[in-house]
Amino acid sequence: MRNILLAVSGLSPQVITEALYALWHEGRAIHAVHVITTRSGKERILASLLAPEDGKFQALLADCGIEAATIDFGSHNIHVLRDAGGRELADIVTPDDNEVLARTCLELAFRFTAGPETAVFFLVAGGRKTMTSCLTLAAQLYGRPQDRILHVLVSPEFESCREFWFPPRKSVSVQLRDDQGQPYWKETRYAVLHLITIPFISVRDHLRHEMLDQPRPPADLMQALIRDTPQILVVNLAEGKLIYGKLELDMHPTRLALYAFFAERKKKCHLARPCTRCDDCFLEATEVLSSDGVFRMYERIPGGRLIDEMSDSGICSLTRENFQSYKSKIRRDLLAAFGQGHLAELEITSCGTRPGTRYGIRLDRSRIRMEW
Repeated sequence: MRNILLAVSGLSPQVITEALYALWHEGRAIHAVHVITTRSGKERILASLLAPEDGKFQALLADCGIEAATIDFGSHNIHVLRDAGGRELADIVTPDDNEVLARTCLELAFRFTAGPETAVFFLVAGGRKTMTSCLTLAAQLYGRPQDRILHVLVSPEFESCREFWFPPRKSVSVQLRDDQGQPYWKETRYAVLHLITIPFISVRDHLRHEMLDQPRPPADLMQALIRDTPQILVVNLAEGKLIYGKLELDMHPTRLALYAFFAERKKKCHLARPCTRCDDCFLEATEVLSSDGVFRMYERIPGGRLIDEMSDSGICSLTRENFQSYKSKIRRDLLAAFGQGHLAELEITSCGTRPGTRYGIRLDRSRIRMEW
């Protein structure tokens, strides 16, 4: 069995050596280390953990008597988060950054759990809280019986010490700080490390085989677990969200107002024919722009801006251009929350050709519920 340590790391890569130290002292060999991080995290790893002259990883190997050739860990195993343009992210500060993080965690988890000859140790001790959450989610979606989620607990006084990487055989004195921030010195032999195995429930065995042929967004995987019963779409204006099946989407008030306008339009249709093959309730863009329905929906949503404070190009002053922009953003929200498999029936779609293009929602009206 080939054991892989897959870790998230921020500006404190000490968690990696601490985890490796604890694993090796429990008799669990690690054959490869892979780290998900930002550009700043990569620079910290290369400057300290993997520095060619005095890197802490090499120091750990020497102290534990481990041959360097037995473990694959180098700059090629540092997976830096990148935006849509291929630029390395310096930090995770926006929802788009977090989407990149989640996708990277899922792709690597999928890759390393693909074969039965590996065991993956998901280390969630480092980085921002969102990094540990995304890696935990990846383990829950793709983890197998031999995989583990791990956390490292270090004696509190050593936890924030940048000089402490692991307790070496020959104890050294490092500078710590007390609760008042005053420096003092303490021997590393007093440091205690605990490797914690975090229980988790994997859904991998409940996924259909075709859902495991490539990495997929969390929404697609979660929706694949919900079978047979047609899902109800709840448009909840009072709480500012959409609910579809067991998944929820908190939507920006302006986008929710436009979406609710189309959902109510579909809900009020009284034609006898099946909704999914009918587009009689669809509207041309000029009909949407001239209606006060979107305005009325916006007024019902708590937390929206006052109408007289809104710009002339906002949701209450729709033009063809910003209507298309709102529609695209709504589609992106729905895709991220509910997955590709349900997008066709949920999104604001179009029929016909220009200039007579009309817009509406395909979902059957019997599966739409409006809550005010």
